[in-house]
Amino acid sequence: MACASRDSAGSLVGSGRLSMVVSVARAGVMLRPDTFALTAVLALLTAVGPLSVDMYLPSLPDIGRELAARPAQVQLTISFYLVGFALGQIVYGPISDRHGRKPILLAALALFSIAGLACAFASSIEVLIIARFFQAFGGSGAVVLARAIVRDLYSEARAGREFSLMGAIMAVAPTIAPLIGGVLQAAFGWRAIFVALFALGSVGLAVVGCLLPETLKSRAPEPLSLLSTMRVYRTFMKNSAFLAHLGIVTCSFMGLFAWISGASFVLQDLYGLSAPEFAVAFALGSAGYMLGTVLAAGIVTHIGLDRTIGLGGLALAVGGLAMIAAVTLGLTSAASLVLPAALYLAGLGLAMPQGFAGALSPFQDHAGAASSLVGFVQQTCAAALGAVVGHMLGRSAWPLAVAIAAMGCLTLVIWMFSRDIRAQGKDRLILHI
Repeated sequence: MACASRDSAGSLVGSGRLSMVVSVARAGVMLRPDTFALTAVLALLTAVGPLSVDMYLPSLPDIGRELAARPAQVQLTISFYLVGFALGQIVYGPISDRHGRKPILLAALALFSIAGLACAFASSIEVLIIARFFQAFGGSGAVVLARAIVRDLYSEARAGREFSLMGAIMAVAPTIAPLIGGVLQAAFGWRAIFVALFALGSVGLAVVGCLLPETLKSRAPEPLSLLSTMRVYRTFMKNSAFLAHLGIVTCSFMGLFAWISGASFVLQDLYGLSAPEFAVAFALGSAGYMLGTVLAAGIVTHIGLDRTIGLGGLALAVGGLAMIAAVTLGLTSAASLVLPAALYLAGLGLAMPQGFAGALSPFQDHAGAASSLVGFVQQTCAAALGAVVGHMLGRSAWPLAVAIAAMGCLTLVIWMFSRDIRAQGKDRLILHI
């Protein structure tokens, strides 16, 4: 279907690279497991979410001025995006377990693209808010299904390595997205950012439609319904190994959201950084995540999921406690927060991809539903903590430091006290295979 519409997609995007993709597809070449090309495509699909938020952040003031909207109304374009992203994650997985990954992924990318175009032509803040909700709903499908595809193709440590490689590629997105958005904003205005996101979704449609094979080996036998979906989710919640990995993924990610929610205020208003200095400091912290994912990709197949998570948990806890120490000692240098944050994010890069692999590995027949549930819980809890941290920030960095330290230490504690449970789950998986 996507190949049949390749000419129209090429005219929309106007890309020579897209024509090359179509030419390759004509020859019958499909992306294969254990290739960098497939890993890169899956990584770009998971980067849709961060790109859709970070690219338009520099344009928020101009959006408010052009659409005659108050700052609180403009902020709703972010809030509704997060709500749509969380709700979308709970939907796509079970549907893809029944009907296949590829058609549902194509539908999600189509919704993301159309909603992006609606954002570009929004005539009021209300239209933009609604369009952002549907853009997030579509974008969340790309994230959920990319993780499910990894589980279709790999398991255990090999899946962890794939998630780590995807994370290393995806880590570039939060760093370059504001820069790209700023250039587009300065040259063409804020609407050009959403045109670019529409183009990104269109390219994704062409690549997935022409080059990505269907990876679901056996479709869920039960008919899709709310009752059957809830029954599958209840099965997950009775699995102790799944819950342990879910706790590791969620707690570590909650610390990241605390940092995202509070870093701008703390580093600029309390530690005196300018906006460009903050951008550099935030990028340095994000480099820790990239370092962690690269390290994890290199060691996980040698030392296993469990030890890699343990190393990540240790870095998470030490990074959080170092931030507590910096605030307790009254250090006034921004580096006293950025360096512990970088260590925390390195731990996140080590632990979180392996946590995903551990959570999805026992459920090959329902990898989509498992990916949905993990993503929904992770996103909802992280957004809640981020809102709490943002509300509590005042004249000190204590709320930020306490939240990050608590999540880092809790991740390490879950890893320490659930090792036997996760080992038993792994043994059952080996017997099942």
